[in-house]
Amino acid sequence: MNIVSPQMLKLKIDPANTVSALLLLPAAARACFVFAHGAGAGMTHAFMEQVAAGLYERGIATLRYQFPYMEQGSKRPDVPAMAHATVRAAVAEAAQCCPGLVLVAGGKSFGGRMTSQAQAATPLAGVRGLAFLGFPLHPAGKPSDTRARHLTDAGLPMLFIQGTRDKLAEQRLLEPVVKRLGASASLHLVQEADHAFHVPARSGRNDRDVMNEIAATLSAWIGKLVT
Repeated sequence: MNIVSPQMLKLKIDPANTVSALLLLPAAARACFVFAHGAGAGMTHAFMEQVAAGLYERGIATLRYQFPYMEQGSKRPDVPAMAHATVRAAVAEAAQCCPGLVLVAGGKSFGGRMTSQAQAATPLAGVRGLAFLGFPLHPAGKPSDTRARHLTDAGLPMLFIQGTRDKLAEQRLLEPVVKRLGASASLHLVQEADHAFHVPARSGRNDRDVMNEIAATLSAWIGKLVT
């Protein structure tokens, strides 16, 4: 993937909270993915950068952004109300920076879950679909589908990109969740990938192969929303 320099932005969430954001905007962009990070690593993590670069090469803009706790260097994620407010601020910024483009929102793990919760509570203005890269269906070793209950209220097309070895989303539980959501929900399984989308050497693939698969899958799905 080519190295692309993003535009640095600031998002004002409320009078007391401002966070950083990064915009990658191709010259002929057809959509923008409002891309939230996972619980343990911020918007500049290699995974976030590689997905953003892969989408850029496929004509899709990305707006990556920090949650306040990450901006402040804390390890404890924000309470849902603050996380939801941050998602809304990012979506509003994307609409302003990318006028006329189809907006899709979501993210890696925690970021995707906070985005879907925000959408389920009150629709995100202008967003046409939700995309999850490793939806955290349950804590490791505690299989359950209770974290997915709000998804029925989201009311948008959804894409789940999930590793088959993801310990935070057992396949036997995730597949019925996606099926219950109906025809507007899609599941793409990345074979042998874990929650971080790493694959073992025995798989015959490497992380670069997986990143290409993720970017291609997400780009194709967004393309269907555009048309």
